[in-house]
Amino acid sequence: MYTMKDVCKEIGISYETLRFYCNEGLIPNVKREKNNYRLFDERDVNWIRGLMCLKKCGMSLKDMKGYMALCLEGKKTIPERKKLLGVQRGYLLERMQELQDSIDFIDRKQAFFDDVLDGKIPYTSNLIDVDKESA
Repeated sequence: MYTMKDVCKEIGISYETLRFYCNEGLIPNVKREKNNYRLFDERDVNWIRGLMCLKKCGMSLKDMKGYMALCLEGKKTIPERKKLLGVQRGYLLERMQELQDSIDFIDRKQAFFDDVLDGKIPYTSNLIDVDKESA
């Protein structure tokens, strides 16, 4: 069994985050010890790892709760869960493209700066009149 502190260390999340997810009902069937402290088993820890992944994927709290509710219903909801995860995957693919576009922009800008510094091309700017600056 794991304490809250153990789970936080194991997964790499803050105590406050874990407490928030517990209080939001996202970790069902949490056990309690004699002093009413929460205890987690290996299944709980694996579930929490999954929640953290869903969070990193950008899934909303509402959607995580919906996903959990489907999980609690068992095998019959697998098609619905696959659909939810598919939507999230689509979002991630869009985000990956946005990030790649941003990386490409930075690479082009750095290549431009290198060429200017090496004297291969003249400096131009979208913000200032370069001819007035050098005068």
